[in-house]
Amino acid sequence: MSTLSELVAEHTRLSGVAVDHLQRLVAEWQLLADLSFADFMLWIPLPDPVDVADPGQPAGGVVRFLCVAQARPTTAPTAHSEDAVGSTIEEIEHGQLRRATVDRRICREDDPRWQHGVPVRRETIPVLRDGAVLAVLSRDTNLAVARVPSPLEIAYLGGAADLCQMIADGTFPASEAQVDTQTNPRVGDGLIRLDSGGRVVFASPNALSAYHRMGHASDLTGAVLSSVTRPLVRDPFDASEVVSRIRSALDGKPSLRMELEAGGAAMLLRAMPLRPRGAPAGALVLVRDVTEVKRRDRALLTKDATIREIHHRVKNNLQTVAALLRLQSRRTTSPEARLALAESVRRVTSIALVHETMSMSVDERLDLDEVVDRVIPMLGEVAATESVVTLRREGSFGVVAAALATPLVMVLTELVHNALAHAYHPGARGEVVVSVRRTAGWLDVTVSDDGRGLPKGFSLERSQGLGLQIVRTLVDSELDASLSMRPRQPRGTDAVLRVPLIRP
Repeated sequence: MSTLSELVAEHTRLSGVAVDHLQRLVAEWQLLADLSFADFMLWIPLPDPVDVADPGQPAGGVVRFLCVAQARPTTAPTAHSEDAVGSTIEEIEHGQLRRATVDRRICREDDPRWQHGVPVRRETIPVLRDGAVLAVLSRDTNLAVARVPSPLEIAYLGGAADLCQMIADGTFPASEAQVDTQTNPRVGDGLIRLDSGGRVVFASPNALSAYHRMGHASDLTGAVLSSVTRPLVRDPFDASEVVSRIRSALDGKPSLRMELEAGGAAMLLRAMPLRPRGAPAGALVLVRDVTEVKRRDRALLTKDATIREIHHRVKNNLQTVAALLRLQSRRTTSPEARLALAESVRRVTSIALVHETMSMSVDERLDLDEVVDRVIPMLGEVAATESVVTLRREGSFGVVAAALATPLVMVLTELVHNALAHAYHPGARGEVVVSVRRTAGWLDVTVSDDGRGLPKGFSLERSQGLGLQIVRTLVDSELDASLSMRPRQPRGTDAVLRVPLIRP
């Protein structure tokens, strides 16, 4: 089944920032589905060209919507037993999708409609980011099972209404929020609703049980949660931190998940601000008892530490190899041999930088900007003896998988070094720019120089230079990417690299 990133990359031209926002929303929406007792589907508008057979159709008008993700509630029966991801729907079949896109507000149907024999109430919520509508959420509630409004249901629906309004406001999820769908507390784990003053107006039974395990024996309703929690936490620094995070959520600031220990139990706690239409409405606090999970995680920490230690040792060994090559270079009298050894040192050092970064990472992904920003100055120092060329980066590579990082850094190193070595006459001044543009499915990188340009009759495929041979091999076998080199106006050369971020 196609993923959200694949579908968005195939059917839209949304920027990487917009796709990241949709990914954060999908990471949060199981919470929305459970609070709403409803199914959620994420729809992307598909603009169609003018239909010549229908002159009344406006150019570029949105007439279809594509479903790119779907979530079902764990708190209620689903309204959609079928999988809708990848399917399209005409505007006439679901006019509220278009209304939410145009009106930029939540739209609700007054009367339910029947869906495969099930009465369903539909609502649509525009997904805004920086004033633009990126997509539309549909919230479909199965009305076949009658529910008596209870304090729990009222609290759940109230929290869901506030969060949905914040989606339409463009304030949820926050750009700085980091969501871990595997370990974050869920609605069923325990939910507490706070008013704008920090007092508990509702606590679910599981939330009460979690606080009882932490050592709080009485009810939570009416209590100031931060004042109740502080004396329960064993570590004074954690106690101050959890109070700070609850208060920050009440002030409208997003809060990351926090782990704390109290009363012999391990808990995950997360406070989420509620500010529909910008007005303070309190906060939702999710709490999860992870005492048993914590015991299993301690074993995994040992494994993670071992992996990082391996990366650290590989980095040390590569640095030793580079040092030996430098020593051999100083003892060599042949200029050609010294040049070859220097290039080998540069390549080995680039790989060592990737392993050094991985040794400090907690997973098999790393921030490529950090590595590139360390490699580029190193290349500039090598070129400084022959010419006065400045190096800089435009745009962001972002976080990539480790399997992609090593060959990509090698290719960039060779392309930048090729520009420094061949684009400028000795003593000439110039600038080499590494430009990056990241979308949902692609990483487009251009290495540009303002030097002498490509030699007459140059062919990338027939080039015998070792650097370009290495680049071609890595581009074809490791990156599954495309590379081209073209003249740049008014002078210089562009090396254009296109790398797919989604692998088959």
